Amino acid sequence: MATQQNEGQTLKVLNALDLAKTQWYHFTAIVIAGMGFFTDAYDLFCISLVTKLLGRIYYFEGNPNRPGSLPPNVSSAVNGVALCGTLAGQLFFGWLGDKLGRKKVYGLTLVLMFICSIASGLSFTTNPKAVMTTLCFFRFWLGFGIGGDYPLSATIMSEYANKRTRGAFIGAVFAMQGFGILFAGIISIVVSAAFKHHYPAPAYAVDMVGSTVPEADYVWRIILMFGCLPAALTWYWRMQMPETARFTALVAQNAQLTATNMQKVMKVNFDEQLDMVEEEERLRKVASKESYGLFSKEFMKRHGRHLVGTTTTWFLLDIAFYSQNLFQKDIFSAIGWIPPAKTMSAIQEIYKIARAQTLIALCATIPGYWFTVALIDVIGRFTIQLIGFFFMTVFMFALAIPYDHWTKKENRIGFVVMYSLTFFFANFGPNATTFVVPAEIFPARLRSTCHGISAACGKAGAIIGAFGFLYAAQNQNKAKADPGYPAGIGVKNSLIVLGVTNALGFFFTFLVPESKGKSLEEMTGEAAGDDVELKSKQRALPV
Repeated sequence: MATQQNEGQTLKVLNALDLAKTQWYHFTAIVIAGMGFFTDAYDLFCISLVTKLLGRIYYFEGNPNRPGSLPPNVSSAVNGVALCGTLAGQLFFGWLGDKLGRKKVYGLTLVLMFICSIASGLSFTTNPKAVMTTLCFFRFWLGFGIGGDYPLSATIMSEYANKRTRGAFIGAVFAMQGFGILFAGIISIVVSAAFKHHYPAPAYAVDMVGSTVPEADYVWRIILMFGCLPAALTWYWRMQMPETARFTALVAQNAQLTATNMQKVMKVNFDEQLDMVEEEERLRKVASKESYGLFSKEFMKRHGRHLVGTTTTWFLLDIAFYSQNLFQKDIFSAIGWIPPAKTMSAIQEIYKIARAQTLIALCATIPGYWFTVALIDVIGRFTIQLIGFFFMTVFMFALAIPYDHWTKKENRIGFVVMYSLTFFFANFGPNATTFVVPAEIFPARLRSTCHGISAACGKAGAIIGAFGFLYAAQNQNKAKADPGYPAGIGVKNSLIVLGVTNALGFFFTFLVPESKGKSLEEMTGEAAGDDVELKSKQRALPV
């Protein structure tokens, strides 16, 4: 009788959040964590809007046919260094979040992003090498802070959410990335339009030197520095968040603090007074049964396949997703949707690029995220991920195989529509689900670490996409490639490679379990009592 009572009490502490109704604090947590992702997306993707301007300002060549552009090694570094920092930050802060607690390191990532956003726009001197070196230095550490936000935000939201709407809540945090991408485009449009109005300049073909006014050097700096604003606005509220109940219960094994933290921010009532001494003894028993480490045989037996699934799908997704996002300006230029660079001034070019990317974000990227939020707890993560990878593959091949057809002027709008659909199904698909699932299927004491590992593999794919696509998409004719680049395989063949990558992601999705409607403890096997442990053993996890 006493044993059954203890089991019931333990389940109250661990399952109160799963059984709780949706409350105001859930939405508060979405905004607090989501604004971090808003900042992350802004900082990661705004660089693609200013790289052509950097080339015009610092690498002027006097070539009458095309303006200056960043040399291949500089372009690769500027586009990819933040991703390298993000990868390192995901591994480090993911591990630290499991060791010290989610809250203790959550504010540090935001401070790092705030400082480095400002510093990125204050790159020293006007010497090209010095400017690019300092820009890359600060963007690496900016990425390091961004990397910490991935595992911590996902883990915190998963551990606060109830099981009925957990997927939607985690998805809503990630969906703020879409608004960050949109905001980057809007800020770029506003800043470039203001400078274009006050400092008019002729097209490059008319006046090579005069097409880039001296004031253009402020444009890219202002755009990069704007990333500090959302980080500053949410720092205080992030510091007020208590440690998650599941960390204090299953990792710190402090039942009193668990109950206190839950009741501090949510309306959670216990039917009877818990005996905290017995409760903590019960938690210690659970912890002793589930004490295997990340590199143990037990972990590989229980979660090894799942970790392979989350890492490979995120890796394959980000090869395609970041290639498309960071270099869509080059694709649009290749098909003629953006006018040739020599027909525009430097500031006009950034305006045109920002307008094109903002349109894609508004019409395809953002709707995709929120379709996922609306349906993830209805049709499940597994189904959405399969749908996304499938249609990303279909539309990528539909663009690539008849590529010459799409480059004709009368077909350009059709190309843009098809290209937008690949973004829609990336976000109503694996770009959202690869973020959600690792926060649900691993044990509490390894949850942040495993999410960090999964996300880091994703960023490894992003780095391959960022560096590889830059070279691969070059014209097959060396004479028509960008200055300093070797001949590539061309945009058509690059799109085919991305289509194959998406197809591989579809098949690796079968390694990932479905977590819809299940508590975190059901998914991880962290049973809080013998009755739950028995149910967990009897219930096979779907693949």
